[in-house]
Amino acid sequence: MSPVASYRHLFSLTGPLYVVVAFLGRLPLAMSQLGVLLLVSGVTGSYGAGGATAGALAVANAIGAPVAGALTDRLGQRPVLLVQSVVGSLGLFAVVALAGTYESGDPWWPLTLVAALAGAFTPQVGTMARVRWRPISRRAGREKRELVDAAFSYEGAADEASFVLGPALVGLVGALLNPSAAILAAGILLLLFGTWFAVHPTAGLVGPSTVSAQAAARLLTPALVLLALVQLSVGMVFGSVQTGTSVLATAAGEPGLTGLFHALLGVGSVVAGLAVVAVPETFAYERRLRLFTIALALLSLPLLAVDGLGLLAVVLLVLGLAVAPTMITTFTVTERITDVRRLGAAMTILAATTGMGYAVGSSVAGRLADWGGHRPAFAVTVAASFLALGLALTGARTLRMAQARAAAAPERVPAGSVPSVSA
Repeated sequence: MSPVASYRHLFSLTGPLYVVVAFLGRLPLAMSQLGVLLLVSGVTGSYGAGGATAGALAVANAIGAPVAGALTDRLGQRPVLLVQSVVGSLGLFAVVALAGTYESGDPWWPLTLVAALAGAFTPQVGTMARVRWRPISRRAGREKRELVDAAFSYEGAADEASFVLGPALVGLVGALLNPSAAILAAGILLLLFGTWFAVHPTAGLVGPSTVSAQAAARLLTPALVLLALVQLSVGMVFGSVQTGTSVLATAAGEPGLTGLFHALLGVGSVVAGLAVVAVPETFAYERRLRLFTIALALLSLPLLAVDGLGLLAVVLLVLGLAVAPTMITTFTVTERITDVRRLGAAMTILAATTGMGYAVGSSVAGRLADWGGHRPAFAVTVAASFLALGLALTGARTLRMAQARAAAAPERVPAGSVPSVSA
């Protein structure tokens, strides 16, 4: 089946409206970190305060996501996502309101605290959408492995596209109006499309499940830990690339281009992510992970030779071709090896470790950049890429055995309603 035919069949299961809602619902998460950084830095006059507040939002989301994922496994997605969307949007509105009352000399930690609350409740819509695809295909009577694989390829590309479009929207709204308007826009999007995603009929396909303590203990298997560490490495790539790009753009007198150049990484990633569905089923996933991380490591090396924005644009565009395929593979293998009753928790663990990796990568790269400029920052990118490669090479047997065990085990379907999936 061609990639175009695979995506056509996939989207026919839900209708185009669901695809649009699920995409727009993930934009607030992509917008909030940069928006908070710009807003708090502007009102306090301190990049340190802005960075700390944005970091608090990211870390809180990384901590809160697995908790929310575990709750969706027990309670179903609908009630959890509804609470997250409403509280998360109110948190973003509160950040704007608090920033509007800030005066010079005031402590900025209340802004950090409120931003962390907003981050803790902002839902991982892309991750939850991945969890829905297997029951969607089963309910439609068309559960085929290639359709689920196409779903994960699309979701990986959609996530990358959201992290290109989200910061771009923040920059555009911020330039036309102000950073407060950008955060308000993110809050409105979350309130509208986050809640819409929560109440969509497909949410009913992921019903509540009673999970025994024994089943819960099997969540953190060696294979899942390995995949989470790969995602941690990918997150470090994101964070260090953004820091190195910011340093180089600032040195060139064009700090405003940082977001645009970082978006180039996502452009290549989106293209490659959509193409992953064409990889034949016979090409084992542990082999795919080795191949994609080899590409990630080799394509990161030219960053050490970058000395201008022109060359940086080319390197980032090409490097992005290895990012989404790596992430799509880790999420797909996780879907294959995880008991369906624990899939929400497993998926959000991967999302959380990606966010933690971003925080680690940007922090370490920033410290090294203060010492030696953009090259030490990009050295963190290279080190993270080779870390992902090392994990893929040493963990191939672990992943192969986990997939074999999952294939041999009987599938458990959680209790829940089975409504029509198109709306």
